[in-house]
Amino acid sequence: MYTFAFLLLAAMLCFAVLGAGASLVALGRPAARPPRIAEASGLFAALALAAASGILTRALAFSDFSVIYVADYTDRTLPLFYRLTAFWAGQPGSLLFWAFSVALCGAIFQLTPAYGRLSNTTRHWYWVFYLIIIGFFGLLLTTWSNPFLVSHTAPMDGSGLNPLLQNPGMIFHPPLLFLGYGGFAIPGCLALAQSLNPGATEARWTSVSRPFMLAAWALLSAGIVLGAWWAYMELGWGGYWAWDPVENASLIPWLIATAALHTMLLDTRRGKLGATTVFLVALTTISAFFATYLVRSGVVQSVHAFGNGGVGNPLLLFVLTSLALSAWIAVKGRNPQAPRLSGLESREGFLVITTWLLLLLAGIILIATMWPVITAIFSSGGDQGSMGLTAGFYNRVCLPLFAGLVALLAVCSWLRWDGGLRRKVFFAVVLVVLAACMILLWFFEYRLPTPLLASSAAVAVLLGHGLMLAEPAGRTRNALCVAGIHAGVAIIALGIAFSGPYKTEKDLILKQGESAQLGSYTVTLNSVSVGEGPGYQFLEGELGISLDGQPLGVLAPQRRIYDKWNRMQFAEADTLFSPGNELYASLLAIDAQENVQFRVSVNPLVNWIWLGGTLLSVVPFLMLGARRARKTEEGC
Repeated sequence: MYTFAFLLLAAMLCFAVLGAGASLVALGRPAARPPRIAEASGLFAALALAAASGILTRALAFSDFSVIYVADYTDRTLPLFYRLTAFWAGQPGSLLFWAFSVALCGAIFQLTPAYGRLSNTTRHWYWVFYLIIIGFFGLLLTTWSNPFLVSHTAPMDGSGLNPLLQNPGMIFHPPLLFLGYGGFAIPGCLALAQSLNPGATEARWTSVSRPFMLAAWALLSAGIVLGAWWAYMELGWGGYWAWDPVENASLIPWLIATAALHTMLLDTRRGKLGATTVFLVALTTISAFFATYLVRSGVVQSVHAFGNGGVGNPLLLFVLTSLALSAWIAVKGRNPQAPRLSGLESREGFLVITTWLLLLLAGIILIATMWPVITAIFSSGGDQGSMGLTAGFYNRVCLPLFAGLVALLAVCSWLRWDGGLRRKVFFAVVLVVLAACMILLWFFEYRLPTPLLASSAAVAVLLGHGLMLAEPAGRTRNALCVAGIHAGVAIIALGIAFSGPYKTEKDLILKQGESAQLGSYTVTLNSVSVGEGPGYQFLEGELGISLDGQPLGVLAPQRRIYDKWNRMQFAEADTLFSPGNELYASLLAIDAQENVQFRVSVNPLVNWIWLGGTLLSVVPFLMLGARRARKTEEGC
């Protein structure tokens, strides 16, 4: 069975090469015929990857430890749903799932009426680029990262799944990221294809691939937010974003894709920045492969990384080649007769500024993440495995830029495309509220500059989109969805502005029955107990929380020791939910005198991040059925 799965992957590689080659040959003829061979290759890739994924899933479900991948990432004590999600716990499985995500999106696109209306030349070029991606996955999966390697002597039990991955967030976080990456491949390939066929009388790639662009962006947003939630709940340090290299690697494609969505708006409505949009959409997929390079090359250290599995150099070569090819095609397809952009005081200008800020953020994060590698090039004996710059650097540099983006959202919607204001009274109200928020927050001693700007601008964004409902154009489906996405960004900004800078944290050492103060909260250690779970033992401390003498609830953090992980200790945090101040506790240690050490924090508005992230993840799907927006003033 596993030999058959490997042969399916090898056949997929061969058919991808055959399909891409057939399309290239057809492009050299005077009249290109329909790409039948390429289309058959695309469908075969989807079927082959679906079958291979099913075979690996079956091996995981039935604990077939003759498969090395199953033995490395599962054991008999692991619940079924964690055995299944071990599919993407390791490098070979995650690459297989990503390849399947690309093939699934490609098959769906191939079966849409919009694909059938494309010219033969555009379709041939599309298949060349798409099948190169499929073929590259086939090469990785059949050489350096084969998930179907079999051991001649199957162990009685497996090594088990990393305890950090045994969390509901990790059930959905990686597949959502890969589905997002896979979805971006469709508009990326189609944009390059149509750039090489500029004279075709067909629908623009921006409209044809719009559903895939929106869905991929929503799925990637969901994956990033779930990853942050996982870090908050599982790592036990009380935060949700540590600027870890692999966290950064997933954020970079999101920033580039967001920039591409803004330039797509200028391209579709104003006929401007067409070549830039093509390059940014292609760059989104390329940056996803670069993120994979960071995780799998061993070039950086991370709690998420897989180490060097032999795929680093092929990935880097693929990234650099794709980058050069995409840049050349974008420049070649540039329209020299495109109208010039309006001034910076117009909505066009603000969209350009937004795009540049997003790309600047992506560039800063990229350079900072690769800083150890960059410095090692210019110094002898450098350690390329060291971490990048500290979280303090990112917070000082990136968060002010993010606050500036939120401020742009508060203004952009009130500008006309060619300059000037519309609804001047409403705009004045928004500015007054923004200023009033800053004054009020300053009065209540929330005086840190970046959070002050971000939170006040976020309130202005929410108010502004509420005022737009007074206009008929602001109540269209498309405008409401844009407002929902911007509201999600604003709500996330509020959560970040308060949960990080104004977090209160304290290490408490308590004996049973003792109490301590954390601000206005009283923390009492009610009991300490020990117990066992599947494959681990735990120490649990029950903390009673009260505010001004009124009991609020109980926190029960644990310290776990897993049998198959060299008796390593892992924190299992607990929270006391609140839309305002959420209490968070992790158990750190216990000594011979039964003094128990806890880290307890008060995180204001942290749950607003998950609320805003939910809007970012859901609202784009509501836009899929909306008609193409008219060239009106709604939305930014």
